[in-house]
Amino acid sequence: MNKELFEKGLKTRREVLGAAYVDKAIANADDFNRDMQELVTQYCWGDVWNRPGLDKKTRSIINLAMLTALNRPHELKLHVRGALNNGLTKDEIKEIFLQTAIYCGVPAAIDSFRNAKEVFAEDK
Repeated sequence: MNKELFEKGLKTRREVLGAAYVDKAIANADDFNRDMQELVTQYCWGDVWNRPGLDKKTRSIINLAMLTALNRPHELKLHVRGALNNGLTKDEIKEIFLQTAIYCGVPAAIDSFRNAKEVFAEDK
């Protein structure tokens, strides 16, 4: 593991997803999934999320679209929170899901709208 990238990733992951969620995920890691937590933190958050080519808001837009296409509700909810933390508005998130309805299918977009509404309700 590259400690420098891990720490950089941990900082970014906390900024986007929230420290409470990230710290819980790291604390709950065990022998089975610790390597995955380290990989995600170092590679996804330390390396890719910190590349200079795209800002965090743009990366969130891409993630919401991809997670809709892949039908990954748990990750989508997490990244809806992250998108809000990265400056997206509810209206922008709505537009992303409307766009995905065309290219990923209406059922996938409907599920994303449903999951996002749950996140919005939790944040009230």
